[in-house]
Amino acid sequence: MGVMAAERIKLTSTRSPWWSSAIVIVLGLGLAILIAVVTKAASGADSGEVPELTPDIVVSGVSGFGVLVLMIMAALTVTSEYRFGVVRTSFMAVPNRSLVIIAKAVLVGVYAAVLTFALALVAFGAAKLIAGDSAPLLTLDGNWRAIYGIAIYALLCVVLAIGVGVLVRQSAAAISLIVLWSLVIESLLGAFGSFGRNVKPFLPFQNANRFLTPGDVPGEWHWGPWGSIVYFGVFVAIVFGVALVVVNRRDA
Repeated sequence: MGVMAAERIKLTSTRSPWWSSAIVIVLGLGLAILIAVVTKAASGADSGEVPELTPDIVVSGVSGFGVLVLMIMAALTVTSEYRFGVVRTSFMAVPNRSLVIIAKAVLVGVYAAVLTFALALVAFGAAKLIAGDSAPLLTLDGNWRAIYGIAIYALLCVVLAIGVGVLVRQSAAAISLIVLWSLVIESLLGAFGSFGRNVKPFLPFQNANRFLTPGDVPGEWHWGPWGSIVYFGVFVAIVFGVALVVVNRRDA
């Protein structure tokens, strides 16, 4: 509990978590409201098709940009300590280095899960209120996974980001790897014809996105949506486990 208290003080006494949380809220609510306004305006037009509005679309600002910001924040909680030498003090106070990293992952992960779940509910409610009858598919009946799944996804992503931060120890390198990996690398791999179709079911973030998307997702998947999030969780556990081994073997 002492380690958890120390990590809580670190998290709440610096400005970056507060700014990151504010950005997540603005992106999550702003995009949901914008999408709902555009959909309602399109429904009132004389020509053109009205875009289908579903729960996973209105919360995409939370599951996409919001979680990405939280991953960057989580990585910085580690890399900033290495940059300013604070991590040495932490390891001197708590010789069990794994305990320090695990406590950080649990604290930031739970915070990210609670924040994204609450924000997804608010974003859905705001979009539903604005869109009204123009979005008949905007309902939680059979679509709850699009809401609570974000909390699971955010928790796993934060743990992954902390593992990456421990492994690379540099803020720029960690942020670049997180952003390029989730937004660019997997998309490029999936675009290479038959190779892309074969490799897509084994890409971690593609599996996470499949879990967050209700209904059928194009692709030759080898397991269901829950199998996809389990696959992503195993991948996160491997990266985080390697990070724990590395942090105990090298100098701080």
